[in-house]
Amino acid sequence: MSRSYKEELEYIERVSPVEFRIKKGFVPNMRAEGKFYVNKNLEKLMFEELENSIGKGGVGGFTPAVKQIANVASLPAIVGTSIGLPDIHSGYGFAIGNTAAFDASDPEAIVSPGGVGFDINCGVRLIRTNLTEKDVAPHKEELTQSLFDHIPVGVGSRGLIPLKASTFEQCLTYGMDWTLREGYSWAEDKEHCEEYGRMLQADASKVSVRAKKRGLPQLGTLGAGNHYGEVQVVDEIYDKHAAAKMGIDQIGQVCVMVHCGSRGLGHQVATDALVEMERAMARDNIEVNDRQLACARIRSVEGQNYLKAMAAAANFAWVNRSCMTFCVRQAFSRIFNSSPDDLDMHVIYDVSHNIAKFEEHWIDGRPKELCVHRKGSTRAFGPHHPLISVDYQLTGQPVLIGGSMGTCSYVLTGTQKGMTETFGTTCHGAGRAMSRAKSRRNISFEEVLDNLKQKGISIRVASPKLVMEEAPESYKDVTDVVNTCHAAGISNKAVKLRPIAVIKG
Repeated sequence: MSRSYKEELEYIERVSPVEFRIKKGFVPNMRAEGKFYVNKNLEKLMFEELENSIGKGGVGGFTPAVKQIANVASLPAIVGTSIGLPDIHSGYGFAIGNTAAFDASDPEAIVSPGGVGFDINCGVRLIRTNLTEKDVAPHKEELTQSLFDHIPVGVGSRGLIPLKASTFEQCLTYGMDWTLREGYSWAEDKEHCEEYGRMLQADASKVSVRAKKRGLPQLGTLGAGNHYGEVQVVDEIYDKHAAAKMGIDQIGQVCVMVHCGSRGLGHQVATDALVEMERAMARDNIEVNDRQLACARIRSVEGQNYLKAMAAAANFAWVNRSCMTFCVRQAFSRIFNSSPDDLDMHVIYDVSHNIAKFEEHWIDGRPKELCVHRKGSTRAFGPHHPLISVDYQLTGQPVLIGGSMGTCSYVLTGTQKGMTETFGTTCHGAGRAMSRAKSRRNISFEEVLDNLKQKGISIRVASPKLVMEEAPESYKDVTDVVNTCHAAGISNKAVKLRPIAVIKG
């Protein structure tokens, strides 16, 4: 029997101005509670989605995000709570912006591709320069075109990095160690990358032939959708000490942000795993509230196969972002007639926001190994964590939060409170407020492009009509999202960045 909206609300309780608790019983079989972080503006969107789904079973083909958080809380061996970040919106299985951890020592513990997403290790990389907005302004159009020429973009785009099938296996196995050996990365790049750019459990033999065929021509490509390359300028500095550690020392300093993932290879790895996991669930009698939460025991053959293939896809994504970093450095070098080294084009950090990883966290006063699923959410380890590089030990890990097209982006830092409350996790971006189909119906691409020009943002796009899906109106306000995380104490604001040039698929 379905419940009324008023009855649904009885299971949701406000804990603080920016946090809500989802009580057990909201959906069947909950093993843990859920929680989500929203401020007043985001709260309205969250509850509207739930209200609009009453009697319909969902919105736009998906269960509303608040229900998805609760469905994840029903999975075996979940530890703590199922967590929704402020940019949360409904997705396949897990909501996008949902984090959950599972006890790796429990034989019942599962891994779920729906908790990682189809674009495995979709992530963001930020590269600094010693240029200012004044330096770039006279060359802005030329620079935007140079970036567009150097980095293949759009659906079906093919990479410029020549690769044989045998070499491709090495990309999947070694990640950024391969790009370092081939001269596409600097040694310092690895230090400033999550997992140092390589997941050691990767096994290229667990990646299907079809996935490899899809990935091979796409190395060093940006793709389409919400992926982009942006030239940005420092607009505000909130934490001077943290910013200085990142090499950001003045308003107007120019940086480059690259947002992309594992392209068709990661998508195929997820698709292949879901087929295998349907069979594993039937064999092991695993029951879930939503078929999209297909999963397998971590210790099962299917679970291990997926974790090894997912790690290989993650390595591919780091290689992909590294190859684009190489292209960005070449584009800047050509326009400013100076070497990338002289332009101080160092990687500030590279973060993942679609990944599952084994990490040690303190649970009930003891360290415990957990399999942490972060889908549309970002690792944000606090100060003194052994897995972040030496220069960020005192400030906490940098976290890169990309805005929607033409809006600001942020650099945050991880906190100790985040370590205890969200498994060292924070938001990943603005988060959609409107479906892609609705965006196409409501917004014209000419309108979006004109709006960007009026803001003084130079833009190059491969598919102008896809721009409608990525219009700022289609997304939540990234400042609302970031401010909520800051108010909750799960990450701290460090730097605000404003775009001056964008390339997209």
